[in-house]
Amino acid sequence: ECARSAAAVTMALGGVRVLELAGLAPAPLCGMILADFGAQVVRVDRASRSAGAHGDVQARGKRSLALDLKRPQGAAALRRLCGRADVLIEPFRHGVMERLGLGPEVLLQENPRLIYARLTGFGQRGKYAKSAGHDINYLALSGVLSKLGRKNENPYAPVNLLADFAGGGVMCALGIVIALFERARSGRGQVIDASMVEGVAYLSSFLWKSPKMGLWSQPRGENLLDSGAPFYEVYRTSDGKFMAVGAIEDVFYKQLIKGLGLNLDELPAQMSVSDWPGMKKKFASIFAQKTQAEWCSIFDSTDACVIPVLSFDDAASHPHNKERSSFFKNEQGEMSPRPAPVLSRTPAVPSRKRDPFIGEHTEEILLEYGFTKQEIAKLYSDKAIALKNLKANL
Repeated sequence: ECARSAAAVTMALGGVRVLELAGLAPAPLCGMILADFGAQVVRVDRASRSAGAHGDVQARGKRSLALDLKRPQGAAALRRLCGRADVLIEPFRHGVMERLGLGPEVLLQENPRLIYARLTGFGQRGKYAKSAGHDINYLALSGVLSKLGRKNENPYAPVNLLADFAGGGVMCALGIVIALFERARSGRGQVIDASMVEGVAYLSSFLWKSPKMGLWSQPRGENLLDSGAPFYEVYRTSDGKFMAVGAIEDVFYKQLIKGLGLNLDELPAQMSVSDWPGMKKKFASIFAQKTQAEWCSIFDSTDACVIPVLSFDDAASHPHNKERSSFFKNEQGEMSPRPAPVLSRTPAVPSRKRDPFIGEHTEEILLEYGFTKQEIAKLYSDKAIALKNLKANL
């Protein structure tokens, strides 16, 4: 951890103070990305929650301050904290912060340099702005869900990766970094309206811009990249594992055919769409004859674009990923993907410490942000904060 403390100063976001109001999946990822690249991220937890677990498994490198925003003293404390912060990440539904007296017009008047990031499913205005929703709903409204899934099956949402994390957490982190960059010029903060619907729609720009290329002209599941093509598909091996095939270009397709032991001259043309279903059956029957390891030994040294489908454990121990240290262990021995992308001079140095307990750093953070011991004692007696005294629990 000493290496991390030293690195935190020199990391790309060193010295940036972030307050992340505790929420579910997307906001914690956004905060974790900023923390991994050196920001000082404080997760503002609810004081009413037990000192034990929080649903946040993406708390790496963060500290926890437990505050009751429903009490006027708690809301006032957050206002003061925002006066010294660079970034606020808030994941509540439209109107919640305003009701607490913590809307952007209040906080930006007191701290014009504040970057106020609002991360929600549907955004700050519009018909659904006050509606509940989850990843699958945002994906649906963006148009993206209609493109995902196999032929003759219902559309299919790939866990909650696309809207929550890619369109939500990552896009919001990008917005924050862009706003920080602009602030260096103007000296002024701004409000970020990060909608997961729009984030995942933006992510799909290529799909919107490529219909004329013929890539998506067929119904779902019958196109080049959505499981229509035999050479862009996942096949089961004899040991119940899978191989992922992405041999699109002519030169790669030739290598695929060779590796499968087939003769190109005896097969229909690669882009003969009417032959795709038959070719799929043929490829499937061949892949089913060997184990995953046997197919790897055939394809590993080629440009056939054939790669084993790895479990998380296998991915972490795969030679390529090990050589790049793509995954790392924390002090509890849990494996995680290392932060990406890799910067040459100021790479992210993720914390290896355990995640914070709720309220573990309440006092330390308040002192850092200019509160006196007396003020902290008063907040505690007013039940506006929770302090976790670790020594009492040992």
